[in-house]
Amino acid sequence: MGVAKGLRQAWQKLPSEKFTTRSNYIWLVVGTVCIGAFMAALDASIVNVALPVMSTSFHASASIVGWVLISYLLTLATLLTFFGRMADMLGRRPLYTFGFLVFIIGSAACGAAFNLPMLIISRVFQAAGAAMLQANSVAIITATVPASMRGKAIGFQGSAQAIGLSLGPAIGGALIGLFGWRAIFYVNVPVGLIGMTLAALILPKDRISRTKMSFDWWGTILFTPFLVALMLALTEGNIWHWDSPRIVGLFVMAFVLLIAFVMRERSFRAPLVDLKLFKIPIFSMGNFTGLLSYLAMFGVLFLMPFFFERVSQFDSAVTGLILTAVPLGMTVVAPKAGGLADRYGARLLTTLGMALTALATLFLAFSIALHANLYFMVVELVFVGVGLGIFTPPNNSSVMGSLPPDRLGVGGGILNMARSLGMAMGTALSSTLMAAFLVMNGGTEHVGGPRLPWVPAVRYALLVLVAVSLVAAIFSLFRVSSNHKNETHEAMPMEW
Repeated sequence: MGVAKGLRQAWQKLPSEKFTTRSNYIWLVVGTVCIGAFMAALDASIVNVALPVMSTSFHASASIVGWVLISYLLTLATLLTFFGRMADMLGRRPLYTFGFLVFIIGSAACGAAFNLPMLIISRVFQAAGAAMLQANSVAIITATVPASMRGKAIGFQGSAQAIGLSLGPAIGGALIGLFGWRAIFYVNVPVGLIGMTLAALILPKDRISRTKMSFDWWGTILFTPFLVALMLALTEGNIWHWDSPRIVGLFVMAFVLLIAFVMRERSFRAPLVDLKLFKIPIFSMGNFTGLLSYLAMFGVLFLMPFFFERVSQFDSAVTGLILTAVPLGMTVVAPKAGGLADRYGARLLTTLGMALTALATLFLAFSIALHANLYFMVVELVFVGVGLGIFTPPNNSSVMGSLPPDRLGVGGGILNMARSLGMAMGTALSSTLMAAFLVMNGGTEHVGGPRLPWVPAVRYALLVLVAVSLVAAIFSLFRVSSNHKNETHEAMPMEW
């Protein structure tokens, strides 16, 4: 009891005046928030390059190992809104600081995992910490930084996320090559300790509203198993057979839970997902095409490590460096696309972006060969990212600009949820397609098996992603123009 009381008293004395009295205090807050944004984004992309190595280490199929990534993304999707609401009730500073602790413990458990189920469970725990960080990062900046500098501050936070997403494959490949796959999780521990210490010492105290707030517990309880059942059915269909009672049962369960979730959201006064917003055509269309765009992106990022490591026989470090081309292309182009959207509108740019991604993925699919030209493939991967970079800012801007001012927070949460779902579905769909095409061509996922069957397996899976990108381009082409009144609202900057 004495220790707990001492810790509580020490916490109440924070943040430290050594930092709060400095003239650059707001930028210290922004820098601290950027550490969490960087780490959460890094761990969404760092695992891709490790999946083939994990598949070998645990003697598991690609579809099963894919759950190391899917579990992380699904947890993010389901908990972002939850922790955003909890922060309003309990305070953003304690939840953000505690998020670092949860992330550290989850990362250490991932590194120490002795089997695949333990690794997947640890990833869920790690993602819960990441959700605490992501749900509060922009809000902390908004509450701390004056309006005159807020855009610049949030720009730094967005850049930290983009850099984390870009460097994930390269850092992951280097760590795996030097120390093994467990190092990609252990590296989070010292960085997380630094972030947690800075958060405790620097982040400002919260002004917590005393108004009683409701949370949609039943919505969360229904939505989470719906996603798990759907993803499990999609990833295990090839192994358990699509007409087996287990797969059919999972699809039926997912459908029933979805219906129950929709009924709950329509009747509850403070829903987890405000379904009324989907009556706004641009909002619903933008979320749908945004989901498809991230599905295509993470599908490519899932498939290509298997090609480079199983067919081209590159090591993880080289593979990670090559994969950096996709988020790098996205990072370079995205800021310019946002400015162009203000001038020309979202329809032209979103259509062009997804059409370019489809074309680049098509060329990439036909570049797949036993002796592929690496230079061409890197250029094609860059243009996959460029297309996504052209698409994403205008799409997010049009979605947020279509909302009334009092629904920006809820709408932003739905948009971030759609992004995470697209990432998870891209991994699930690509792993299922690759495994199916590999079996159809007489291949095996075991290391040392014939390389040739991997060529059509990856190629045909990429062609499906081409179709997904084209669907997003077509829907973007026919999106309804925004209402000018809504376009003038100050949209919440989105994480991408």
